[in-house]
Amino acid sequence: MDLHLNGKVAMVSGAAQGLGYAVARALADEGCKVSISDLNEEGVRAAAERLAKETGASVIGVATDIRSAEALKKWHEETMRAFGGVDLLYPNAGGPPPGDASSFDDAAWQNTFELLLLSVIRMVRLVVPVMAERGGGSIVIPTSSSIKQPIPNLGLSNVMRGAVSSLAKTLANELAPKKIRVNQIVPGRIATERIAQLDNAASKRLGIPVEEQRKRQLAAIPFGRYGDPEELARAAAFLFSDAASYITGATLQIDGGMIRSVV
Repeated sequence: MDLHLNGKVAMVSGAAQGLGYAVARALADEGCKVSISDLNEEGVRAAAERLAKETGASVIGVATDIRSAEALKKWHEETMRAFGGVDLLYPNAGGPPPGDASSFDDAAWQNTFELLLLSVIRMVRLVVPVMAERGGGSIVIPTSSSIKQPIPNLGLSNVMRGAVSSLAKTLANELAPKKIRVNQIVPGRIATERIAQLDNAASKRLGIPVEEQRKRQLAAIPFGRYGDPEELARAAAFLFSDAASYITGATLQIDGGMIRSVV
């Protein structure tokens, strides 16, 4: 299937590694011009160079702390200078530390708010006027399986991801008249460094070997394995594309059947 993404301009945050990098790679493979950001300057520059070399796409990498409005504005301006516009946005962020919701102080909650929720709002505010001028666009917002069923020991993430999910649905309704589609993608347990860290943290908390923790997680997944980042990235590329032209406000689960809820 031709996704008709060739020549589109995409902004992908948190893309030096993990799911952000996989999504950036999928879009570059489809012929997009890709602007990636990440907190680590050396990492994001290296990721941009690797993407360009391996896909032949035009790629820039900008060191950005997505908790900073000024840093996001700078990234957007550099994207506009390099590519002249924005058509696609994937506002990705790393996850906050594990722990019970009641165990965190105000600073931790504020930091998570700025990392997961306010960053998305700020990125959307930057790109929507440009997308509208170009006749429309597509935003795919990553959340978490915790929007369907809270994950033990991830209090910060559970609460804030739920707010991001509500934001995605709200934006879908508000931006449809501008021909900007907004969908959310819900990863289950995808084999990334983040999941490895969570497995390690859970094994220590429960006092069991990490191999046993992993077996417990796999037992809860009907497919019996963790997902591959490329599997999520291909689904995101679909949602970005004209193949999904009548899909907005939707939630797409990439979880191997792990989530048990009906809707």
